[in-house]
Parts: sequence; C-alpha cells; structure tokens
Amino acid sequence: MQTILVIDDDENLRETVSVLLEREGFRPLLAADGKSGIDLAILSRPALILVDLRLPDTSGFEICRKLRGSGITTPIIALSAVGDEIDKVLLLETGADDYVVKPFGTRELLARIRAVIRRSNAETPKMIGFGDIQIDLDRRIITRKDQEIRFTPAEYNLLVYFVQNPDRPLSRDMILNSVWGYESFPNTRTVDAHVLKLRQKLEADPNAPRHFLTLHKVGYRFLP
Repeated sequence: MQTILVIDDDENLRETVSVLLEREGFRPLLAADGKSGIDLAILSRPALILVDLRLPDTSGFEICRKLRGSGITTPIIALSAVGDEIDKVLLLETGADDYVVKPFGTRELLARIRAVIRRSNAETPKMIGFGDIQIDLDRRIITRKDQEIRFTPAEYNLLVYFVQNPDRPLSRDMILNSVWGYESFPNTRTVDAHVLKLRQKLEADPNAPRHFLTLHKVGYRFLP
C-alpha cells in the first residue's frame, strides 16, 4: 500500500482527501503545518506529497526547497487556491512535480496523483545492489552470485527500506513506522529481530556486521 502525505491547514480538506485516498487504496498521512509535514516526509518517505502553498507557518515553496535540499526526491504536488498568483516556473524549479488548483474534482486529483507516481516509478532503478547482493525490485527477488535468497515479506520490506536510506541514522521508531506502521506492530523489538535475520542471511559474519550497523541508543545505519 502506497503512502501519501497531505500537508494542509484546512482540516475539512485533509479529512476529505484522506477518505478519498483510503477508498482508492492509498494510506494517507496528515499534517496541519509545514514543520510537522517536513518531519513526516523525512521520517515516513511517502510515495507522494500533497502540499498547500499557503500554510500558517511556512509556504509550500519553502517546504519544496527544504525537502529537495535534504535530498528527499519524493514527488510533490502543490495545492493552490483559485485566484492565487502562482509563479509556475518558480514552483517547478523549487522541486514541485505538478500543481492542482483548489477547489478541485476528485477525479482530477486522483489522475494527477497516479500520473506523478507513474512518472516517478519509471525513473526509479529496478535493481539495487551492495557487496555481492542484488535486489530485483520488480520481482522482489534477492540474489547473491545468482543464487536466490529466501526472504519473508517483512524481511524484504525492511531490506529495501535500508538500501533506500543508506548511511542515515534510523531509529527503531522510524523503521517501525515506515516498514510496519505503528498500528500493525507496536513493539520496537520486532525491528531488532528482523535486523538479526538480515545479518544472518546477508552478512559474511553476522557477529561482526559490515552493512547493518547498530547505533548505540539510536537504532541502525545501513552502509552499502
């Protein structure tokens, strides 16, 4: 299930879009201001971000700048009120992938969301590798020297999350929320158990890991 982050201070709009996204098979994340929206974008790595250009604490332009400046490549669709003077060139230059004028129809919004996600997926590499490990993202297959290694769905999702966030300190809560979701697995010990499984399957020496490193009092870091 793909996650979509909605950053908008209009509570009614947030709830309306949330219901729409759930009905269409997406998992909505909601933020009422720019700061919490940026935090969620970095923490949860959603498939797409919807951001209002006019927020109480910061502008949508600034949010785009900050996210792109932080290396976040998540697709962004900007939401603007009808009558707003929008510098469309500036909007796209600051990192937005598309924009929609409010009020908008649900069919238009969904079409824009799917089109932007489709373009983003087309640009995403289909193979990721580290050491002698290759991950086929299309077929969800992991191999070492052309020999397939069996993974559970949770182990695979955790591995992909690690390799898509290289050399970043990742807390157990960040991992848990992004890979499992708090509502599914409220115990951070499940993260430790699954990291142990990754080490056993992928590290040359699981007792002296080179890729899946423990950060004392923080969580983990993945080093390719």
